[in-house]
Amino acid sequence: MTNEHIAIVGAGLIGRAWAIVFARAGCTVAIYDAVPEALADCGRRLQENIADLAHHSLITEAPERVLARIRPVASLAAALKGAALVQENVRETLEAKIAVFAEMDSLAAPDTVLASSTSWLMASQFSAGLAGRERVLVGHPVNPPYLVPLVEIAPAPWTSPTAVERARGIYARSGQSPVLLKKEITGFLLNRIQGAVLNEALNLYADGYASVEDLDKVLKDGLGLRWSFMGPFETIDLNAPEGVVDYARRYGPTYRDVARGQLPNDWESSLLARIEAERRSVLPADRLAERSRWRDNRLMAPVAHLRRQPP
Repeated sequence: MTNEHIAIVGAGLIGRAWAIVFARAGCTVAIYDAVPEALADCGRRLQENIADLAHHSLITEAPERVLARIRPVASLAAALKGAALVQENVRETLEAKIAVFAEMDSLAAPDTVLASSTSWLMASQFSAGLAGRERVLVGHPVNPPYLVPLVEIAPAPWTSPTAVERARGIYARSGQSPVLLKKEITGFLLNRIQGAVLNEALNLYADGYASVEDLDKVLKDGLGLRWSFMGPFETIDLNAPEGVVDYARRYGPTYRDVARGQLPNDWESSLLARIEAERRSVLPADRLAERSRWRDNRLMAPVAHLRRQPP
């Protein structure tokens, strides 16, 4: 990917992680942030993250060479110049997205794909009035994208197939695992599935069935181990002697009965305060950043393992 230039707009957590994804793949990367302090802090944090990747043998060249491909720039116009794709990472409000995409649409070359990292907003909500709306889409990552490769491509109804295919190709060549939404929906795929799990976990905790720690174990020591290399449909296909239909015949009625009793959770403040108290008893608030880096380093081991496996 040495001939491709990528622009990162927003130098926060996700913006920096995207910069690593593309620089690691050989792209030149320009990163811009409207807040000078965020841009100034960017280099040190990038250096830490790239050094961690090198420690786990997840990059094949010296960290300095990867870091050298990432160039902080002082203006949006400078970042967008010559970019094949722009990955936007500004704050998660509709007003902010509308404003930055209007500016990017006026500055970027006509064939530049404009992608947003938004977790919840649909591309149609912030691109409807743009002259170049056919090249706008959502490219929703998982945090951090340089370790978790999934990226959800969610086009607006008017996004062109050409823009979708260009984005898909760039993400794939950068080592990501793109999936395409066939139509828009709030939260896309990952957050809706994660939301369903969170909803039931909150209800089980609220109704006194288990502690926060034990509910976390259900995922990390149970479902999560299988789901780290195969999805729910393949899981049930392999969990009955004759596959999916056999599994549904055996367990479908019970799942239907359970689903009828699953109610939406209101995320009440009193419930969240109890969960917060349990979490702070094992992890003080002043260690959250330290633990986040621990999480990323723990993720690097299975990522390295999966890379060594056959397709």
